[in-house]
Amino acid sequence: MIFYFQFGLNMFAEIPRPFNTQYKCFSVSMLPGNERQDVERGGKIIMPPSALEQLTRLNIVYPMLFKLTNKKTNRITHCGVLEFVADEGKVYLPYWMMHNLLLEEGELLNIESVSLPVAIFSRFQPQSEDFLDITNPKAVLENGLRSFACLTTGDIIAIRYNQRIYEMCVLETRPGPAVSIIECDMNVEFAPPVGYKEPEKEVKTEDDAVDPTELMPAPAGFVPFKGQGNRLNGKKRKDSGQSDILSEKPVYIRGIPDYDYKIGTLKFLRNIKPANTKEVKDQDEFKAFTGEGFSLRKSRK
Repeated sequence: MIFYFQFGLNMFAEIPRPFNTQYKCFSVSMLPGNERQDVERGGKIIMPPSALEQLTRLNIVYPMLFKLTNKKTNRITHCGVLEFVADEGKVYLPYWMMHNLLLEEGELLNIESVSLPVAIFSRFQPQSEDFLDITNPKAVLENGLRSFACLTTGDIIAIRYNQRIYEMCVLETRPGPAVSIIECDMNVEFAPPVGYKEPEKEVKTEDDAVDPTELMPAPAGFVPFKGQGNRLNGKKRKDSGQSDILSEKPVYIRGIPDYDYKIGTLKFLRNIKPANTKEVKDQDEFKAFTGEGFSLRKSRK
């Protein structure tokens, strides 16, 4: 009978009991001793040694995760624990966590042990457009989340990178509104930063079309009557301004394509002059002042 009774006790595992108590909360800057930047840049808190003794007796599930509740404002978040070195009756939180919970220094905070599902997906929204200047944002986020134990939808967490602090809003977590990110493979997506506007694509209209005559080269060689006239009294003509602006544009002549072109062939056109021949001048070439002059006086014979 005794053996059976002892065996019956071992058949049932001890059911973990919840940890639920209240502490006065303070920011990490109020913690006595050296400055604790490791707490400020993560998602874990510092609790008193008595909390560790109580948690050990309650046989809670590891890793230790807690639900923080500000009963005055009904704001909730989740976190892990970094150390048990706080003064009795006090807990120390990162500043961003106190900001999310709308807590002031010394206010009461309810802490309850919880068990959260493992994260498989999360979506973040940067709170500044400066986050787009980072070359590899996913690697920066992954490195920053190593100091976190869990994520809560709606929280604005702080990631420190390159001597700057970037705030990220947790828009979505799966499979629940609060998840554990300890030793998990989690897919991450980014939403456009707050205030970001995608550049508008320029739509070309008929007015923006390029005029082929503007791409033609300037006329070379002699151009008759290209100069500007001046009056003897020094005054400008009334229509001189318009005459400078109004200028005839060159006529654009579209080339004729080679309809006999075959793919893979190249043709090099050369102007080869016949050997031992005199140059034949173009008869249509313009020559200035080549006319014949006449005198008003009759020539005396």
